[in-house]
Amino acid sequence: MKTKLLITLTAVLLFLMPNANFGQTINLGSTANFVLFSTSGALGNTGISQLTGNVGTNVGSSTGFGNVNGIMLNNNSVTAQAALDLLSAYSLIKATVSTATHAPLLGDGETLVAGVYAIAGISTLSQTLTLDGKNDPNAVFIFQLTSTLSTGVNSKVVLINGAKACNVYWITEGLVSMASGTSMKGTVIANNAAIAINSGVTLEGRALAITGAVNVTNVLAYTPIGCSSPFLTGPIAPALASTENFALFTSNGSLINSGISTVKGDVGTNVGLTTGFDALKVTGAIHPIPDGATAACAADLINVYNYLNTLTNDIELLYPAQFGHNLVLTPHTYILNGSTALTDTLYLNGLGNANAIFAIKVKGALSTSVNSKVLLINGTQAKNVFWNVDGSVSINNNSLFMGTLICNNGAISINNGASLYGRALTTSGSFTTAAINVFNPGDVVNGIGSVNADKSNDMLIISPNPFRSYTTITLNDASKGINYKLKIYNTLGREVLNSTITNQTTTLKTSDLSSGIYFYKVLDNNQLIQSGKLISQQ
Repeated sequence: MKTKLLITLTAVLLFLMPNANFGQTINLGSTANFVLFSTSGALGNTGISQLTGNVGTNVGSSTGFGNVNGIMLNNNSVTAQAALDLLSAYSLIKATVSTATHAPLLGDGETLVAGVYAIAGISTLSQTLTLDGKNDPNAVFIFQLTSTLSTGVNSKVVLINGAKACNVYWITEGLVSMASGTSMKGTVIANNAAIAINSGVTLEGRALAITGAVNVTNVLAYTPIGCSSPFLTGPIAPALASTENFALFTSNGSLINSGISTVKGDVGTNVGLTTGFDALKVTGAIHPIPDGATAACAADLINVYNYLNTLTNDIELLYPAQFGHNLVLTPHTYILNGSTALTDTLYLNGLGNANAIFAIKVKGALSTSVNSKVLLINGTQAKNVFWNVDGSVSINNNSLFMGTLICNNGAISINNGASLYGRALTTSGSFTTAAINVFNPGDVVNGIGSVNADKSNDMLIISPNPFRSYTTITLNDASKGINYKLKIYNTLGREVLNSTITNQTTTLKTSDLSSGIYFYKVLDNNQLIQSGKLISQQ
């Protein structure tokens, strides 16, 4: 019944709507909040996909999805409105007068300027299609396809000279199939057909179907920024008061360190003893027994916890036991309703806003795997990241953790080789540390959490940077055996290059990296020794 009603409404809208003019803004309405959506059809995911934006269907079900940086929505008033808004946007795009015709084959190294391209027949994207905005921030690219659209393996859409993914639109009257390794830009709308996005695809845009299933496999997809998209700031940060002075603290319990630990900030407890810390390794005050400072911290800590605890969450991450796994989060208040296990890597993407706040509320214990990492990208600062945990916290060996941990009525253990850029504070519970490094949250450099702020002491130099088709990696010290791992990530945290460095000078081919900002990490035996930012200018 819903499908028949939508088909009827489409006909009415097309009849009443005058031909739209090229260059006008396409209003997606509430559908703009979705990265994957179907008016009528099932949504399915296979494997671990990283999705930023809402996911849902108005008629059908969503299955197989893990943690989504957005809201899962099925068959409710929000999806009903999105269905209407999608139909309206599709009708507007379809009615836009074409400015050029194009053969069904797209890409193969061609460059197109802004316009409305009418394409008849079965269409294919091959190799590279470049969209040139001609330095016009409002340049709009519309592709009106009368049939299906498929992409070749590793094909890509490249944006240059100010072109934006939020101003690129594709409408098809048939199936959309994106092959493995495709880099797609823009909002893709399939009318009365399914959308299939295969492993390794990166989509900066949206995949929206009018009556058709949407299936994805191990993909990175995110709603584009710009074009009046919301500027995310996250919640208001809590007032830390005297807790700001402490790096490690428990209001009620012993605080015991073993091994050589270095700490920036005060350490102490308000009930019990603080033992095992070397005054030469602590840049701050050690409070061996409770005193006025620890009493003030205990009182202020309750206020900080209560503030974070009462924040209204924007997004629920539905699978606490699957936290991490290269998940990318943006400035919001998140909640995980259960014991949470952080495995591998979590990226916090500030979207270019250095003041963006992240609040992550865990209703249960929090643990991390060995060598787990919280990495900050695109402007995020550790001082603006807050964790509110109702339960114990265990930071495992060699983990890299970012932000202020506020633990309520739970023990904290930070284990051998772990690095914390921030604070770890509990309202009640024992606290143990073993050969760890705790840094002031303001010490994070290069946007990703490097422990080395002195560029003259870098293990290696990458030049040129910015680069085009190649760059050279030069080691400052080759006196010992060389076997480093270099990993490069895009701004959404997806690994795009992994190389082993065994020579003092290595030339790295970078022609496959699209124009944009990237982040790198250098690892020695799985230990982070250097990180930073790279710029590709293809």
